[in-house]
Amino acid sequence: MKAGFGTMERLAEAAKREGELNVIALPRDWVNYGEIIDAFADKYDIKVNELEPGASSKRQLDIAPQLKPDVFDLTMDVAVAGADRFAPYKVQGWQDLPDHVKDPAGGWYAAYGGYVSIGYDPRAVKPPASFADLLKPGYRVALDGDPLRSASAFGGVMAASMRAGVPRPEQGVALFAKLKQAGRLTEPAKANTIVAWDHLNAARGARSDGWKVTIPRDAALGGYHVQAISKAAPHPAAARLWQEFLFSDEGQNLLQKGFARPARGEAMLMKGTLDAEQAAKLPKAPGPPVLMTIPQADAAKAYLKKEWAKSVG
Repeated sequence: MKAGFGTMERLAEAAKREGELNVIALPRDWVNYGEIIDAFADKYDIKVNELEPGASSKRQLDIAPQLKPDVFDLTMDVAVAGADRFAPYKVQGWQDLPDHVKDPAGGWYAAYGGYVSIGYDPRAVKPPASFADLLKPGYRVALDGDPLRSASAFGGVMAASMRAGVPRPEQGVALFAKLKQAGRLTEPAKANTIVAWDHLNAARGARSDGWKVTIPRDAALGGYHVQAISKAAPHPAAARLWQEFLFSDEGQNLLQKGFARPARGEAMLMKGTLDAEQAAKLPKAPGPPVLMTIPQADAAKAYLKKEWAKSVG
């Protein structure tokens, strides 16, 4: 235990004395955060203030001086750019986290990840084997929001753009432009096919009968959400205790219950502490995720900013 709290018991005592934790951008229906927040609050008798659940990663950092969150849940590119705003901290399960999803200095660290997936109604369409299949008749396709604002929708366009493991933004934009021209790009409520993170599509499948999820073999694009503690955290002990809870076996299994892929999952599987029954319910992955580099993501965002409204609107 770092940061002057000595042991887990002392950290928990200090956090209980603070009595509150400010979280931001954690919708209760996203990767099971509702249950996670309630479990943490009950376990440690700490009041959790849920600030602006719908905030994007960038918005979290922009609004932090006003709202004063203790902790952040961010996409990796935003975390890397904002690293000077975080208090370094290494959770007890630090060694279990793959090196490529954590900052060696402890500024940020991935708690969970996912793949871009295609969710579909098998009563309306055939199972799509690739993004190109979505151009066939019958598919009414939606993205999970606007790719200029939503990380999930941006991931959808990028997954559709993958060629031999490399993102080609122009290919992704072209595919959705063709769907738009054909009158088959719609909103999620009217779609029989939704391109979104696999945890969102899998959660939809758990709620509605018959909804299926596939991760195309030729486009195993993945992404991680990383955690960080604010340097200006009003409740520094509660902030660290929250990270310990999220990265504990209990917290990681609760994230998996929300169909996310826990960052400590591989180590927990080897130790026998991963909920195997729930792991079996996750959409089948075709292989390890392809992660876009930050330069690739930056170039793709610049391209979409220029072309999306023109081509797709």
